[in-house]
Amino acid sequence: MKKFHFNLYLEINDSKYIFFVEKSDGENYFEIDYKLEVPLEGIINNRVANFEKSFNIIKENIYLLEEKFKCTFKELILILENLSPTFLNLSGYKKLNGSQISKENIIYILNTCKSIVNEIESNKKILHIFNSNYNLDKQKVENLPIGLFGDFYAHELSFILINKNDYKNLKNLFANCNLKIKKILVKNFVKGANISQNYKIETFFYLRISKSNSNIFYFENDSLKLEQNFSFGTDIIIKDISKITSLKRDTVIKILNEIEFKQDISEDDLIEEKFFKEDNYIKIKKKLIYEIALARINEILEIIVFKNINFKNNKKYLNNLFFEVNFQLDFKYFEEIFKKVIIDTKNYKLILLNNLSDKSIVNSANKIVHFGWKKEAIPVSQFRKSLIARFFDKIFG
Repeated sequence: MKKFHFNLYLEINDSKYIFFVEKSDGENYFEIDYKLEVPLEGIINNRVANFEKSFNIIKENIYLLEEKFKCTFKELILILENLSPTFLNLSGYKKLNGSQISKENIIYILNTCKSIVNEIESNKKILHIFNSNYNLDKQKVENLPIGLFGDFYAHELSFILINKNDYKNLKNLFANCNLKIKKILVKNFVKGANISQNYKIETFFYLRISKSNSNIFYFENDSLKLEQNFSFGTDIIIKDISKITSLKRDTVIKILNEIEFKQDISEDDLIEEKFFKEDNYIKIKKKLIYEIALARINEILEIIVFKNINFKNNKKYLNNLFFEVNFQLDFKYFEEIFKKVIIDTKNYKLILLNNLSDKSIVNSANKIVHFGWKKEAIPVSQFRKSLIARFFDKIFG
């Protein structure tokens, strides 16, 4: 009979703490046995603002989970979505002059770049390092070119960091709950890894637009290189329609929920009187509402994607754009317009996604933690050999 054990995951996002208890046999079987959502308190503006409040919430709910599963959790995997990570891309070089690339060359570049990042970002903690690009004699190489000969080697590394004080606060929060953080994962890295594995695509944009905020990230060569958050979403479209038509917000939502808006709406097609129970009836063309939404969606996509200067240099490398659709939000009313605007640019291959399931996210996180990620790099400590050690190396090779 197989013996099962339980692993603890905690996602911290913009509005919730989400606890997951994973049931596993330590081999191939795992499932989410329990999910617990708790309103986010103690973390404000992407910072641990009230340690005591955060600690009490986490401690109380971990105690409830331990009671429920009759076990004691000693460690957890933390998935962060809201602690404002910083992204840096840095390249190291090695002149080879026709010689062979060795493992030591790669280790040296990796440790040197890490030291530079630690120096220039001394107040931040490195969470992830990716081997994002390899170039040998100005030619891109798909895998680490150890053993190949060349004249000049360039190795690009991508770093994800968080504020060091935030890291210390998180570590202290869980230490006070007698829990060790086994691994901290940035959620968009987990999402990107999931997409890469399921769609066999290494380079892409991933866009998510929800009710009050939006997010885009760029995955290149299986490395998370950049992400950006915006403090607006589909709610701004509803506000625009309400403002221009003088309709109450609830009336606008009801209209959007019941009427199918398309580009070929007739100029004479008006909003029906049944929607004006709480407003004086006004003759409003359906096409006007469509055009207001279209104009605002164009503007949203220009800011986030089309004219976003932060992604200017990345756009020449790809045209895959994954678009996350969240049907629980007002966004569902505008899905067709978003699709039309993106497709009309003719610059992107649009791939629609429903929200990634909890199981998909936890499964990807589990694989990353236990089996590693193909492009994630781990710096290696190099110790200076003693005179005797070098002597024996010289004799015995």
